[in-house]
Amino acid sequence: MSQVDTSWVEIDREALAANARAFLGLCGAGTRLLAVVKANAYGHGLVESAKVFLQAGASWLGVNSLLEARTLREAGLRAPIYIMGHVLPETFPELVTLGDCRLVVYRRDVLEALSREAVKAGRPPVPVHLKLETGNNRQGVGPEEALGLAAAAKALPGVVLEGISSHYADIEDTTDHSFARQQLAAFIETDRVMRDAELGAPIRHFSNSAAAMLWPETRFELIRPGISLYGMWPSKETYVSALVHGVRPLNLRPALTWKARIAQVKTVPAGQFVGYGRSFRTTHDSRIAVLPVGYYEGYDRSLGNSAGVLVEGRFAPVRGRVCMNMVMVDVTDIPEAREGGVAVLLGESRGPDGGVQRISAENLAEWAGTINYEVTTRINEQIPRVFL
Repeated sequence: MSQVDTSWVEIDREALAANARAFLGLCGAGTRLLAVVKANAYGHGLVESAKVFLQAGASWLGVNSLLEARTLREAGLRAPIYIMGHVLPETFPELVTLGDCRLVVYRRDVLEALSREAVKAGRPPVPVHLKLETGNNRQGVGPEEALGLAAAAKALPGVVLEGISSHYADIEDTTDHSFARQQLAAFIETDRVMRDAELGAPIRHFSNSAAAMLWPETRFELIRPGISLYGMWPSKETYVSALVHGVRPLNLRPALTWKARIAQVKTVPAGQFVGYGRSFRTTHDSRIAVLPVGYYEGYDRSLGNSAGVLVEGRFAPVRGRVCMNMVMVDVTDIPEAREGGVAVLLGESRGPDGGVQRISAENLAEWAGTINYEVTTRINEQIPRVFL
């Protein structure tokens, strides 16, 4: 943290490393760990988080875009990169030159364009992974089209079929995993058909955080956890499912703390309004603290009058609407609150008596009506990440 930062995010390196080691403990012989670091490492800081995961034993890194892959390469990271989002054929010259990047494919024209560019550049063949459609109906192709694409990948120069993958539609939000089981069965059957046709891929992967934790049989040659590498369970249902099925829950350690300096503390008389739209009115003389963060910084507007922060280890409720760059909280019952002091928006805070209180990503998600994924990934990238 710089002395001039009004808001910053602290990241616990050891927590990230411990979470990665926990997933490595699930990997049997022949199974590698792909650490998903897309979306600025779920808000934790792309490059530094990637370094921690690789040092902890991850083999691959997973990103969404060519921009993220470029950022990792420019930072000197040489690990294999799996790009899971859409990459425009116009950018294939850069993709090829970055080296050791593999691409998700589900269109023949994209596969052919990649082949042409790799041959033109005289580079080693670019690994590709076919995305199989098993029920999420997002990226991906069905079994028949997958066979055609696999045959093309085997025949075209400049590319090599390295893997097949798919993605669950409903493994996190329920304890009834019958649909996820159907998806897994479809994946296994397509893999069998491809292998029988001598079009199989050496690497199969279908395990996000939830599947990797719950189902050993889905780990195949690669697991690709995301949210839980950062110390957060994908959902309450995932945790409950682990308990119900006798799976020992991993000891996940949240790694992120978001702090801000208190810009002002003022006394607002009883009967006065706070913030835009006059959505909150004081019922007694109140001490209101102004924090220099708002929805631009990633503190969701829906948190107005519903959330709170921690000041000196005590809860200070949000009063009024969240502004673009400011939020007001009630510190009437926290006499130690002062201008220049620190408020914790997400994470732990210790009080004068030594007691520790915590606001989790799950707390913020519940108040905002969303999920923990969105809470951390939406923290503005311009806010400094300080790795401790």
